[in-house]
Amino acid sequence: MTNYLIHLNDRIALGVARLPEAMRRRQAAYLAGKQNADGGFSGREGESDLYYTGFALRGLTALDALSPAICTKAADFLRSCMTKQTSVVDFFSFLYACTLVQASGGIDVLAGSAADWPTRVASMLEMFRTKDGGYNKSPGATSGSTYHTFLVGLCFELLGRSLPNSDEVIRFVESRRREDGGYVEVAAMRRSGTNPTAAGIGLLQMLKGRELPVGDVELTIDYLVEMPSMEGGLRANDRIPLADLLSTFTGCWTLEQLGALDRINRRQVFHFVKSLEQLAGGFLGGAWDEATDVEYTFYGLGSLALLYED
Repeated sequence: MTNYLIHLNDRIALGVARLPEAMRRRQAAYLAGKQNADGGFSGREGESDLYYTGFALRGLTALDALSPAICTKAADFLRSCMTKQTSVVDFFSFLYACTLVQASGGIDVLAGSAADWPTRVASMLEMFRTKDGGYNKSPGATSGSTYHTFLVGLCFELLGRSLPNSDEVIRFVESRRREDGGYVEVAAMRRSGTNPTAAGIGLLQMLKGRELPVGDVELTIDYLVEMPSMEGGLRANDRIPLADLLSTFTGCWTLEQLGALDRINRRQVFHFVKSLEQLAGGFLGGAWDEATDVEYTFYGLGSLALLYED
């Protein structure tokens, strides 16, 4: 299995390091300032949660700004979450956050856990398996989700294990591919989306290797290069007129992995992303947005990392 997350992290960190220093400092201060007293991070409102904590730590890691002090506080929050029942999304965020805190701060959040905890976690994740070979966000679902199957694949990668019954997962992912070359989130959908396409390609790269057969991906490339809007960023699908940072990041990342990022106007996309950066730090989700958060800030940094040219 290709180590998808290490490849992604290394690529983003390499690109972020080339961004102007003032921008890096501004965004590092923004993200660090979002840490709550309990060590976690919030969305635009509410208490700390695993999802946003994961994105904040990923952004700080990319900026080489995940300090020992931030790690110590974050580790306290992660320990407080260990007995909570979580979804697949939160469980991935938890595992990933633990990995980042250990890598940057030397703190093993799971040090006190039973020695066989990876086996127990793997067994728990299998409870989310669906009859069609995929996974969903909760046990008992009738069909799989492309996105949640992708996250489960990443969880197994973080556990250092291969995804069980990978041939079934590959068949599941390929069943979500549509004639336009894109992928859908659920089986009933007929029109592809940028984000499920990124998840589908990501899964195939994890299970088959990064170099997918050219004939299998050419239509996918053709689909994604039609996603930029008049603003320059990428849209979630071809029925939505406005671009957003999530779709811009996942679309650009997927195109780069398929060797086709130059098939879109990189300069135009870059200026779209840069226009969403705020002077006080943080990024808006799109031209339609009015507030920043740590998730979109990660997408903004990741997009600029892929698009930046000296």
